[in-house]
Amino acid sequence: MAELGVNIDHVATLRQVRRTFEPDPVWAAALSELGGADCITLHLREDRRHIQERDLRIIRQTVSVKLNLEMACEREVLAIACAVRPDQVTLVPERREEVTTEGGLDIAGQRQKAVEVIRQLEDAGISVSLFLDPDPAQLDVAAALKVAAVELHTGQYALAGRGRRQDEELEKLSQAGQLVRQAGMALHAGHGLTYHNVRPVAALEGMHELNIGHSIVARALMVGFQQAVREMKQLVGTGG
Repeated sequence: MAELGVNIDHVATLRQVRRTFEPDPVWAAALSELGGADCITLHLREDRRHIQERDLRIIRQTVSVKLNLEMACEREVLAIACAVRPDQVTLVPERREEVTTEGGLDIAGQRQKAVEVIRQLEDAGISVSLFLDPDPAQLDVAAALKVAAVELHTGQYALAGRGRRQDEELEKLSQAGQLVRQAGMALHAGHGLTYHNVRPVAALEGMHELNIGHSIVARALMVGFQQAVREMKQLVGTGG
């Protein structure tokens, strides 16, 4: 049964539109936990477009489930991560002009930089996950670096829609998942997953954790955070 990580970034996005104090992602984290979330995920970006350092520090003190911090391989955010000590850091790519993360981290292309970041995080007692495309070349580097987990980028699967193309993308994820597990790393996945497309990904062999944000936040506007998380948790738990 896969665990559910709830990404609360877009609660902060709504707050930052008006640059006020609400809605508060700290409340969203608490309600997600009450709704059954196994993990709270948030991305502290360099441009601080949504989550702020204040959010991270308070949530670190208040949640009892796993805290997963997404971040780029950048010195300033690395220092914050090592000070706050989330349970897990997921290293992701980051571009100022993107609306959301557009693809997996090119760990093969920035291996030397990533090695130092991974070392510092692990020295601080933080588990490291890499957000990667289902590309064997990238997964081989992750295996060589001996990180704890790989989160497969499910964006192409999500964009494919129903039909043969989606089946092909799901098969790529399945094959990549086998490589991740064979290397002894935990298998995670996320990006673009919704209430309509999550179950096949949750059902992949050995799937340990799914990180889902936008779809849950969008549904929470209609039914409330606890209910939205409960509904997604049920889908992730059943898979198939």
